[in-house]
Amino acid sequence: MIRVRVISARGSTPRDAGAEMFVGPDRVEGTIGGGQLEYMAIDRARRMLQTGEAQAEMDIPLGPEIGQCCGGRVRLSLDRKPATPQDHPDVLIFGAGHVGRALALALQPLPVNATLIDQRPEELALAASGLQTRLTPLPEAEIRAARPGSAIVILTHDHALDFMLGTEALSRNDLTYIGMIGSATKRSQFNRFARDRGIDPAQLTLPIGAGFSTDKRPAVIAAYTAAELMTRLTATSSSEKYPCNS
Repeated sequence: MIRVRVISARGSTPRDAGAEMFVGPDRVEGTIGGGQLEYMAIDRARRMLQTGEAQAEMDIPLGPEIGQCCGGRVRLSLDRKPATPQDHPDVLIFGAGHVGRALALALQPLPVNATLIDQRPEELALAASGLQTRLTPLPEAEIRAARPGSAIVILTHDHALDFMLGTEALSRNDLTYIGMIGSATKRSQFNRFARDRGIDPAQLTLPIGAGFSTDKRPAVIAAYTAAELMTRLTATSSSEKYPCNS
């Protein structure tokens, strides 16, 4: 793949320096802002793939000559670097039921490395094509092995398993997000369960995706949870502005 990276951005530009995308022969991951700027970069990157060229630069004015009105100027570097999943935060989704599968699908185009985890092969088999899945008899071991900064979303078929995974995640202090599906009653029950084991439940988000809507359809819950999750994962990064809607 070709990595396209914004190395300088002057004036009004859709993305700031550091934004990047990865371009393959038939897919693109990430964005440098859309519009003609992005189309030109994708075209250049694919020509590099065809010719074997290793590095290139582009200096693009965002004016009428390319059909954009931002008025800024963007300099891009293009080089051959693989898009590695390790560059994105890990999201471990425990429970491959209706909501778990919907959440994994909602996260698929986003800059995260999502994995759907379950003990039941028949549920994992129902996941949409292309989703990353993991069959394990010990889901708690996946939490212990998770990279620092990972997000944990718990929505299994078993409240006891949810509670066990929740306390396992809360026993770590280096996870970015810990969420669990449920109700206010389940929250109250979990709080007692965790405190009885000497664990502070304050860092747990339960219910997930709350405050947006009372709609309980799996795809809707997944959409709101994905938004909540991405907000948390990007909260510590620098704010990116999009003054030019292209």
